[in-house]
Amino acid sequence: MEGPQASPPSVGEGGPGSRREMELVGGCYEQILFGFAVRPEENWTPIPDFTHHAHTASLSAVAVNNRYVVTGSRDETIQIYDMKKKIEHGALLHHNGTITCLEFYGNAHLLSGAEDGLICIWDTKKWECLKSIKAHKGHVTSLSIHPSGKLALSVGTDKTLRTWNLVEGRSAFIKNLKQNAHIVKWSPSGEKYVVVVTNKVDVYKLETASVSGAITTEKRISSVRFITDSVLAIAGDDEVIRLYDCDSQKCLCEFKAHENRIKDIYSFEKQGLQVIVTASSDGYIKLWSLELDKIQDRPSLLCEVNTKARLTCLAVWLDRTSETKENPDNATTSSYDAVHVSLNLLGQIFKIKRMQFCVPNRSLACQVCMHKVGMDRCIYPLHGPNLENLAQYFFLGSHA
Repeated sequence: MEGPQASPPSVGEGGPGSRREMELVGGCYEQILFGFAVRPEENWTPIPDFTHHAHTASLSAVAVNNRYVVTGSRDETIQIYDMKKKIEHGALLHHNGTITCLEFYGNAHLLSGAEDGLICIWDTKKWECLKSIKAHKGHVTSLSIHPSGKLALSVGTDKTLRTWNLVEGRSAFIKNLKQNAHIVKWSPSGEKYVVVVTNKVDVYKLETASVSGAITTEKRISSVRFITDSVLAIAGDDEVIRLYDCDSQKCLCEFKAHENRIKDIYSFEKQGLQVIVTASSDGYIKLWSLELDKIQDRPSLLCEVNTKARLTCLAVWLDRTSETKENPDNATTSSYDAVHVSLNLLGQIFKIKRMQFCVPNRSLACQVCMHKVGMDRCIYPLHGPNLENLAQYFFLGSHA
């Protein structure tokens, strides 16, 4: 079944009328979803709000929007929770494999990826599956939606980075990787993105469609989060959080956050404070205050809570009726002219019938062709610089 099941009784303890500006939500190996209400005006003290046996297997992913929290699990289901009414809203049963990644775009759509190789696009009004895409030959390991909502990136166990045209719900380009990547993420502006392979982060610039720099850590990377467009937080299979400058790839700050390996990072802005949230296998969820103008200094610990469970995933639900502003990692801006122009060109090209035009640069012609045509021929009526510019906006990957 693709839509939600009938709504079970209330998940929470505080009832629909309880006032919460934010809620820490964390999933764990023990199949539990934890919720802790946090009120900054009350010294950021986390108050236990609910403990819900969410799945029949360990939780693997969690995502939030203005109203809902969704969780994915090794039990192959996605569970939906209405945070306004504080009830369990239902389950999505489309996937046949562990749910590996979940991401909302605004309040209207959810993207899910799983080990069955599918990416599903969900309408969050009716909770219908609008599109089911066979995205990768292996597992889908990570996905990320461009801030414009027009593009998405995904990586999988088939050693590819794939670009998706969300307007038409189809593949745009494929870039072959040397190894399997397990994390991909856009920056807040959408002008760069990162791809993580084991312990290495490759930073790509959209304007050049090439790697502008690389960051390497000693241990495998478990989570990354853009704090700003140029500052990236990285957590690995150790106790340390490291903040890097994406442009120079220099480590700006590092600090021991936990006693065991860190599983996930989240961030948001509240009352002028940049807040980093971390979850670890040691059972603790911690909130840290980061001063961007003093980024070399160790962030201050705002609060912590011990779930006494082996945490796997983390998110922060923010009440949009308050003045809370989520970190721009998931925000939208109006500076997407270049992407919109490229998408318009892409849309025009999709409609062009098969036509033969000479293209001087054989490599570029091969990389952006819609069909398998001769190396020195191209179906697009574009030459030289035009073709080159278009290719740059779309990562110079092979067309699917």
